[in-house]
Amino acid sequence: MPKRSINNAGLALAVLSAATFGTSGSFASSLLSAGWSPGAAVTARVVVAALALTAPALLQLRSSRPTARGLRSVVLYGIVAVAGAQLCYFNAVQHLSVAVALLLEYSGILLVIAWMWARHGHRPGRLTLAGGAFALAGLILVLDLAGAQKVDLVGIVWGLGAAVGLAVYFVVSSATDDALPPLVVAWGGLGVAAAVLGGAIAVGALPVHATLTDVTLLRHQVSWVVPVLGMSLIAAAVAYVTGIAAARLLGARIASFVGLTEVLFAVGFAWLLLGQRLDVVQAVGAALVVGGIALVRLDELRTPAPQPAVAPPAAPRALVTAGATAE
Repeated sequence: MPKRSINNAGLALAVLSAATFGTSGSFASSLLSAGWSPGAAVTARVVVAALALTAPALLQLRSSRPTARGLRSVVLYGIVAVAGAQLCYFNAVQHLSVAVALLLEYSGILLVIAWMWARHGHRPGRLTLAGGAFALAGLILVLDLAGAQKVDLVGIVWGLGAAVGLAVYFVVSSATDDALPPLVVAWGGLGVAAAVLGGAIAVGALPVHATLTDVTLLRHQVSWVVPVLGMSLIAAAVAYVTGIAAARLLGARIASFVGLTEVLFAVGFAWLLLGQRLDVVQAVGAALVVGGIALVRLDELRTPAPQPAVAPPAAPRALVTAGATAE
């Protein structure tokens, strides 16, 4: 398939991944408001998603031969990019406002740029640097940091840990050498993350509490099962599979910038599902984020880094069986 078609498919998958990740905040918010602890919500999300992907992943494994390197990547992905990123983020929000914690986490795109430069010699061009500045400025406006006054050193350390997890997510996802199919990587990573989270719960490092009462979504009372399934199937299973596939087609750098749209989708879904108001400043911030991504994409087209010629994976639409973040 021509490279242009591959990149278009990659962009479509990256936007789909960001949109599905963006639903997690609204689904999780309904559970948290009903009395769930963050640890319980994220553990339910990871465990249910891993179970949902088990059958299709095992079918794909029948035609794949995992290598030691591929298995190590899956373990790294599960520990750092899935479990580590979420644990760091939820610990960060114990000390910081959600907006500041999100900004710190998404500073991970700068780590992706630094890694690609140091490891692969992909020096960022002026448009990429300008795009990064535009995108981060827009992110500040979208997250309304003017009202976020709470800053704590411990929270900053946890937030930077989440940034490392995000960077590892994009770097490991984009790897194609000895790589397993995206669906298998997502399943394996979620399974490893479930084990890590289970261990954290067992030693008391991750408090969990859940209530089996109805929750509020779209201004209606629904069963707690609805947001759990949405958070697991849409915001985890579909989001991780499409995110890995997109990163392999686009590369870590451009995929990480497109991933910033998750915040925009999260704000939009919060307005749609929870009735949270949007304002003009957030709209301007959203425009800056999109403009920054466009600059990075333009820089990529002008000085393209070598990309493997791989065929786009089959769209995982069969996994979307129910009606972002994270986290």
